[in-house]
Amino acid sequence: MPQHRRPTTLHPVALATLLALSGTGSFAQAQTTAPAAAEATPSLPPVTVSASGLQLGASEMTTPVTVLEGDELVRRREATLGETLNSEPGITSSHFGAGASRPIIRGMDGPRVKVLSDGAELHDASTISPDHAVVSEPMLAKQIEVLRGPSALIYGNGAVGGVVNVLDGKVPTAVPAKGLEGSAELRANTGAREGAGAFSLTGGTGNLAVHVEGVARDAGDYRVGKGWAPEGEATRKVLGSFNRTNTGSVGLSWVGERGYLGAAYTRQAAKYGLPGHNHSFEGCHTHGNQLHCGAHEGEEGEDGHDHDHDHGHGAVPVVDLRSERFDIRGELRNPFAGFSALRLRAGVTDYVHDEVEDGAVSTTFKNKAYDTRVELQHEPIAGFKGVIGLQTSQRKFSAEGEEAYVQPTVTRRTGLFALEEYRLGDWRFEAALRHDRQTARAETSGIERSHNGTSASLGAVWKFTPGYQVGASFTRASRAPSAEELYARGLHMATSTYERGDASLRSETSQNFDLSLKKTAGDTTFGVSVFRNSINNYIYGRTLDALDGLQLLQYSQADATFTGIEGQVRQRLTRNLGVTLFGDTVRAKIDDAGNLPRIPATRAGLRLDANWNAWEGQVEWVQVARQNRIAAFETATPGYGMLNVGLAYNGQFSSGTPWQVYLKGTNLTDRLAYAHTSFIKNAAPLMGRNVTVGVKVAF
Repeated sequence: MPQHRRPTTLHPVALATLLALSGTGSFAQAQTTAPAAAEATPSLPPVTVSASGLQLGASEMTTPVTVLEGDELVRRREATLGETLNSEPGITSSHFGAGASRPIIRGMDGPRVKVLSDGAELHDASTISPDHAVVSEPMLAKQIEVLRGPSALIYGNGAVGGVVNVLDGKVPTAVPAKGLEGSAELRANTGAREGAGAFSLTGGTGNLAVHVEGVARDAGDYRVGKGWAPEGEATRKVLGSFNRTNTGSVGLSWVGERGYLGAAYTRQAAKYGLPGHNHSFEGCHTHGNQLHCGAHEGEEGEDGHDHDHDHGHGAVPVVDLRSERFDIRGELRNPFAGFSALRLRAGVTDYVHDEVEDGAVSTTFKNKAYDTRVELQHEPIAGFKGVIGLQTSQRKFSAEGEEAYVQPTVTRRTGLFALEEYRLGDWRFEAALRHDRQTARAETSGIERSHNGTSASLGAVWKFTPGYQVGASFTRASRAPSAEELYARGLHMATSTYERGDASLRSETSQNFDLSLKKTAGDTTFGVSVFRNSINNYIYGRTLDALDGLQLLQYSQADATFTGIEGQVRQRLTRNLGVTLFGDTVRAKIDDAGNLPRIPATRAGLRLDANWNAWEGQVEWVQVARQNRIAAFETATPGYGMLNVGLAYNGQFSSGTPWQVYLKGTNLTDRLAYAHTSFIKNAAPLMGRNVTVGVKVAF
């Protein structure tokens, strides 16, 4: 097995100095344990959704929202954001080994799903390719929110799939009452022999608060389920599936009676492998709409193709990632007459990763970006309460080396948005409006394309009887093509594709209808949602040709339709025992022209949860169906079932400090499972039997 150099330790984290304020989802997944015995009428605990724009409760949203927090978040957390959310209804992941995994919402991924850090957009390279990691650390998250519909629209009209907002504590918003508070966590697993540790510490006095946090993770190549035998290998480990990550952050805030202003510096260093990388595609190119590899016509064979490629198992390429981000966050309550809050989010990102092969850097990706977001929440006007705002960003992206399949680009975006709500009796109405302008310039060719788009959304929630509510929303959104969709041209060996962009692509327009029904109180609670998303001029990578596993992808446009249903129902059996049935399915196809590629398979699951005194636990079975609704040049993926368990004990020291010991087992039957959403599903199946044990202390 190739040896990989471990990442160097984190650089010392620099403190940020700042000016002080003058004068100053249907699924709300909080905790799934049974309600306390003293509750006469059990109901879902209230959860505030920070990214809603109006600090709404999860039960007040017009469209399904997923919220992970507390013990539920601890149980679900994995090394990547995609795998952390993968088991939630309507959400899967783009699984690419162990180092890179992005959330897929209702079959949509990439630039159609925005990832935020406390309301500010993250700038990495994960929207460009699934082998690029999301620079968000789940072990430092306090809450993770997934939104669709009107509230998601205010974060960008391109968020057709939704928005994932990761709440962290890197910028303190209050001075700890005790002067010092924090947490520490250690965990380890068997599937990848992973060891990970995290800490978070906030202290302060007077008006000043300081926060320091960090994570270190070291995971080796993981083992897959029984029955996997890749060509030429005797091991069940996915070579190159290791993941070693260090993340550190320090923040400083001035906190007053009317708000706060703070800043934080975050640095992440990571090394992870790229399984499935195929060196035999080097030198492949196109002749019109056909792929050509090897010698030209007349040199090798009658058809001009050299089919005797070397699919050897050399050293697996390694991503060496470094990301630095400086954040400024602030909020001022009652800033001036007629407005209840002024909120600021701004950041500067310097992201770079090298793809290292045989000890030498083959390709370097760089992304330098800044973003600013300002929101004003106004006082009620004729019964309307809402927020207006401005968002602007600039991204300078470049790739240099063997796989520089996208020329250097500069993308600038500016957006104006408004979100309003109106309440009338048992009804709550919501409307959102946003206008965006995007300019994407290719630096090498000098080609520049500009796109303008206006998006709007309407939604309503009706609590027609105590404990029951129905929600509906309609969204019309315009998404401008990304720089990669416009200008890509070249070989991308990580995904075994040759990608070609199209500078003439137009904005795509989606029309989404969502209908949901919830029951939030009583022994039986449930949430179910159906949706239909019709997209005109949908942009996708259409496969024109395939040769020995290499695909020619041409970014094209056609009308597409996504339809689906997702939901779950929980029945409380006793005061300490409950059972939940959950599942989701999505169908995505080009109108009258076949299926879209890499669409998640239908899933269903059954979960039994219990709690007794300081103990709580879960046992669940998840069944994933065979995915045979496939696109051209795509192969079907067999179904599988997984048995998962979880157990936790909550205690406290004599000082009153709480602690928790937890254990979870996934895929306990050691099934061989493949993710249909993955470009490298056959080279990197899902992890086999895995047992994780951890301890967490909060003080």
